[in-house]
Amino acid sequence: MGKIIAVANQKGGVAKTTTCINLGASFVATKRRVLVVDLDPQGNATVGSGVSKESFELSSYHVLLGKAPASSAIIRAEASNYDILPTNGDLTAAEVELMSMMVAREQRLRQALEPIRDNYDFILIDCPPSLNMLTLNAMVAADSVMIPMQCEYYALEGLSALLNTIEEIRGSVNPRLEIEGLLRTMYDPRNNLATDVSGQLILHFGDKVYRTVIPRNVRLAEAPSHGMPALNYDRTSRGAVAYLALAGEILRRSGSQPQQAAV
Repeated sequence: MGKIIAVANQKGGVAKTTTCINLGASFVATKRRVLVVDLDPQGNATVGSGVSKESFELSSYHVLLGKAPASSAIIRAEASNYDILPTNGDLTAAEVELMSMMVAREQRLRQALEPIRDNYDFILIDCPPSLNMLTLNAMVAADSVMIPMQCEYYALEGLSALLNTIEEIRGSVNPRLEIEGLLRTMYDPRNNLATDVSGQLILHFGDKVYRTVIPRNVRLAEAPSHGMPALNYDRTSRGAVAYLALAGEILRRSGSQPQQAAV
């Protein structure tokens, strides 16, 4: 059965989409079957995977509202070598329509992914930068939540609200939900504040903080404009190497032996 990981943080600009795309490509490089679910109306994971927003008829909007099964909306992101459930601006309307539903509105994504989860080793959900109905659907569907965050003061403030939300979901509709890990992104060791915040994270969360750190890297920023993960854009870049290392760390934590990465 595939593992479903929601990549979430209500703070924007912390590399959620970058993490989904590049971690997905890194899992593929270790011979894992991957599905990326774009649940952000901005559709950055879709475009960053090399899929035009005008190139598909069905999207996560249709899947969430039960207008199409997930299997019919999933397409192949050829530039990224994984499958994707794409999205576009239509998804903005989904939250409004979900709010008007009276029964199981927070379980729509879980119900949609259940029939196809065995087709994949990992399903990565790119969440919007807010704790809204879309993010709630992602967390109810997920086995765990990965939290990318910059090592800065405001990141710690937002983290407590996110952790409270995870606890509430665990105590109500998804008791299996766990914290997959905290991922330090855009990290610059020359920044004293970043070093201090990183130390606080390790002090409070211990092994939940990944040993792998994602550095600030130009190639990571450039790759989406070319519609591909950094691994396919510049496989020797520090960013691509870091995400490969993260994939290996996750596989080792789960007791799965990483296979030789295809480089």
